[in-house]
Amino acid sequence: MTTAVFSPERPTLTQGNWQSTKHRRSVYGVVAIMFLAMIFDGYDIVVYGAILPTLMADPSQIGQLNPTIAGTLGSNTMIGIMIGALGAGAIGDRIGRRMMMLVAFAWFSIGMAAGAFATTITFFGATRLFTGLALGVITAGGGAVIAEFAPPARKNMFNAIGYVGIPAGGVVASMFAIWFQDIIGWRGLFLIGASPILFLLPLAIYMLPESPRWLTAMGRADKARAICTKFDFPETQFVAEKVVVTDTGQKEKIGFGAIFSGRYLVPTLLIGTMSFMAIMAVYGLNTWLPHIMKANGMSSSASLYTLVALNFGAAVGALACSKVADVIGPKPVITFTFATAAICMFAMPYLTIPALMYTAVALTGMGVTGTQILIYGMTSNFYPTRARQAGMSWSSGFGRLGGIVGPSLGGVLITMGLGASDAFMVFAVATVIGAVCMILTPLKNRH
Repeated sequence: MTTAVFSPERPTLTQGNWQSTKHRRSVYGVVAIMFLAMIFDGYDIVVYGAILPTLMADPSQIGQLNPTIAGTLGSNTMIGIMIGALGAGAIGDRIGRRMMMLVAFAWFSIGMAAGAFATTITFFGATRLFTGLALGVITAGGGAVIAEFAPPARKNMFNAIGYVGIPAGGVVASMFAIWFQDIIGWRGLFLIGASPILFLLPLAIYMLPESPRWLTAMGRADKARAICTKFDFPETQFVAEKVVVTDTGQKEKIGFGAIFSGRYLVPTLLIGTMSFMAIMAVYGLNTWLPHIMKANGMSSSASLYTLVALNFGAAVGALACSKVADVIGPKPVITFTFATAAICMFAMPYLTIPALMYTAVALTGMGVTGTQILIYGMTSNFYPTRARQAGMSWSSGFGRLGGIVGPSLGGVLITMGLGASDAFMVFAVATVIGAVCMILTPLKNRH
């Protein structure tokens, strides 16, 4: 067995974990690219929920939609995301993160553009599935890329900065729907979502390096050193000092083989369950919250502002909580945010004062979307390099099963004529289960 031996993940660097100004700029560039990619991920998630009332009210757009069909269309995206995320693990750990991300950026843009020209339910559903494949790669790969380059003491914060693009994109989608839908229509909103191919892809080609640590693990140390020199990454952190060859006859497991064996098996199952519960609530709420609020007497614009509150709370909450997680660890923070979401969703149907309602929605955003961002950060730091992409793919991919269930379950509950309290109760129970899983997850083997 051949093993690459790295220096400790906390090298002695000046300027607070920065080797130089160029090193800092290089890492900031990587995080910025991932942040922009996640903005469009979040935009895609929320823009469908924002335009759903229009599609359901006007059959001339893509056809006659009832709540069940609408929920199924929302779940189509999640199916694509699940497949893309799970596939990203095998692909990324073998061909590298950079090329995988570049293809995903182009793929996503093409899918959004195709959706803008859909005239039938079938074609629209196909474009949602197609787009979801790229979103799965972006969501799973983004955290692995950030984890490779972030300074050790700032991993949770940098991860949160990247993934906070998801709720930020949700805020953008909600506001654009409020401001521009009457002007450019829902098709124009989808074309905005196709814009990454015009600016993000060229930017990533120029600024996004391959992971030197991954190159070293693949036996390409010379290429890794060249990248370290170009971007001024600390070579002692990224490039193996020596290669140890043993005659045990055992091949070190990589990818999914690593995360489903030995000491990683139980944490992997618990992490997957946590992600399932969090993402079920995330996508269920982002799809149906405006519809539920409108059915309870809110105006159309006021109901869309609940999406703004949900995603604003997620963005601010994720950044604040990730800072705390870097100090005290992710377990107590994630347990707290899950519990906060549960309490708010149990209370939400009984709140009649608008200020309290929007506050509860914002705290729920912190407790579901914000929590999932923290789970991504915990996951990317838990597994070693040889299994990190697979771990992220598992967390994102299996979690997306919850994303499939959430919109469909919301549609079924509404079709059955159940009220807001029933829908919120279901999602609240999911966050309680997530909190229990976090309490049971051992994190002693974090990398």
